[in-house]
Amino acid sequence: MRRRDLLRLAAAPLLGEIQYRDYSRCLPDYLGVLAEEAYQRRNRTLEALRMPDQFRERQRWVRRTFWQLTGREPERTPLNARVTGEIERPHYTLRKVVYESRPGLHIPANLYIPKTGGPRFPGVLFQMGHSLNGKAASLYQYCCQGLVQLGYVVLAFDPMGQGERTYYPGPNGLTRLGSADDEHTVPGKQLLLTGDTSTRLQTWDAVRSLDFLASLDMVDPSRLASTGNSGGGTLTMMLAAVDDRLACAAPACPNTENLACANFNPPGSTDDAEQNFIGGGPAGFDRWDTLWPMAPKPLLILVSAKDSQGTYSPRYLENGREEFAKLKKAYAALGRADGLAWYESPLPHGLSYDMRMQIYNWFHRWLRPEAARITEEPPVKAEPDEQLWCSDSGNVVRSFGGLTPQKMAAQKAREIATPPKPAGIEKLLALDPPIGAKAVSLGRVASREADVEALEIHSAPGVWVPYWLFHPRKPGSDARVLVLLEPAGRNARWNEDSLCQQLAARGITVCAPELRGVGDAAPEFPRHAPRHGRAHQEEEHYAWASLMLGKPLLGQRVTDLLAVASTLRGRVVIAASGKMTIPALFTAAISTAIEAVHLHAGIESFRGLVEAENYNHPFANFVPNLLRHTDVPQLAASIAPRHCATLLRWDLDSLSQL
Repeated sequence: MRRRDLLRLAAAPLLGEIQYRDYSRCLPDYLGVLAEEAYQRRNRTLEALRMPDQFRERQRWVRRTFWQLTGREPERTPLNARVTGEIERPHYTLRKVVYESRPGLHIPANLYIPKTGGPRFPGVLFQMGHSLNGKAASLYQYCCQGLVQLGYVVLAFDPMGQGERTYYPGPNGLTRLGSADDEHTVPGKQLLLTGDTSTRLQTWDAVRSLDFLASLDMVDPSRLASTGNSGGGTLTMMLAAVDDRLACAAPACPNTENLACANFNPPGSTDDAEQNFIGGGPAGFDRWDTLWPMAPKPLLILVSAKDSQGTYSPRYLENGREEFAKLKKAYAALGRADGLAWYESPLPHGLSYDMRMQIYNWFHRWLRPEAARITEEPPVKAEPDEQLWCSDSGNVVRSFGGLTPQKMAAQKAREIATPPKPAGIEKLLALDPPIGAKAVSLGRVASREADVEALEIHSAPGVWVPYWLFHPRKPGSDARVLVLLEPAGRNARWNEDSLCQQLAARGITVCAPELRGVGDAAPEFPRHAPRHGRAHQEEEHYAWASLMLGKPLLGQRVTDLLAVASTLRGRVVIAASGKMTIPALFTAAISTAIEAVHLHAGIESFRGLVEAENYNHPFANFVPNLLRHTDVPQLAASIAPRHCATLLRWDLDSLSQL
């Protein structure tokens, strides 16, 4: 070959050049647009606030919206408080108490009572972070012991799923789940299906605990405060959102970052079930809103600067500082700019000595102004866990019976009459309207028994769905197109020795799509420290973010599947396995273009998931309040007279007979 021929070939376009998109960016970019819209929506509202009355109306809006998003404010019921024991220490008495935030839901708590001073003391509600042993965690004991010796009555209670309220105990009495976080989130997902939330349950525990503290004759109800670390700091924020009795608050290491923030890093600051406000994005509500009702009462926000290195998202500090400045405007407008303070510690996540000292002096400044500034923490020593137990067994369910959050979810599910026909499921799923785009072929090549074509369809803003189309050499007489939905995506069974081409060899046109978040469309890793980024790349965090931003991941996948189905010619039949059975069912219920749907290894009902203590189903298929709209049996029945059946086997013979 001559030199000029080589140069000519080098300059020519490559034959068969393929332009694949980076499908791993579709889901993150889609959520990024939603987050930016929510961020700007909320900013516009806050920027319009000028006068004190406008700020006060915002506070009222926050309280209303908090309960609307989390499942409505519960009714107060008898606390049925009882004392189960006491411990005497030189400077205080520790009283063990049990009360019920809701009938049958027992809360064990330690009441720390000063031996000097009074007759009435300021009261502090201490809220726990996610320690397995709850109120017995040593750093939390130190803070409670320090406060009581400084002249405060302190109530420290076990939150849902921790300490004596461990609801999934293993042989050692501690949780058999992965962490205390899971004790909140496992039942929290079940509660969502009934229209309830962990947020509502845990906030109400705090409200009723404050009721108990305020009812004590020894406590001055005009000097009530709350503090807590990590999850306890976040629960202090939630209590501040709904209860105006707090005169002062000091949340430490709380989740003070909004999901919808500047420089959103998908999936964003998703966290435990109680910290994720479902539908907050469209409502213009985010985590920082929970602190607005405190204004202009004294509020100290304590953060670990190192939390942006992995405990929370990389936006933790920059978003916190930005939102603090916005809240500072409210304090200034309401006449007490000095009532709001921000403290950053360089130390890791935890209620360290320096943070405890900041809390002591903040409470002294506003609740005990006559007292001298604290320069050293009083002597503290952690008690053994068993010493603080309010029950004889160390578990209130074992000792007193009563409810668990899972039993509450099951009880609520029994009260729901799911309609016989699916009701409002398009709105429930928040489907994007059809774009009406045409499928684009990226190339078609021959294989042993079929031609394989690579296509993509534009299904939603910023989202493209790739799929394989296997064209049989000898098409069947009925012009069927079998849409094969695999949990692992389109690449699971594509080659000539696998299912898709073997079906094509029998005359069946096969379509294997990659729905959002699956296979090649699984989201890229977020930009952050490995221990945070690796976990948040998981599907469940994208499902939480989708719900918070108002677009359930299930609905996104149904949108994608509807778009793919619209490009197919012939009799469209869906065969789905595992977690993909739910998008398939909803798609068939919505679109009459789907002639039949066949399901393999799916769930029998969402109601069954709620009623089971132990369940295993991807959260991507969960939609809040689903049982009030439909369930698997109702979806299947709605497809009639079209065919809906269960496949016992996922193999060539079974699928070729569809």
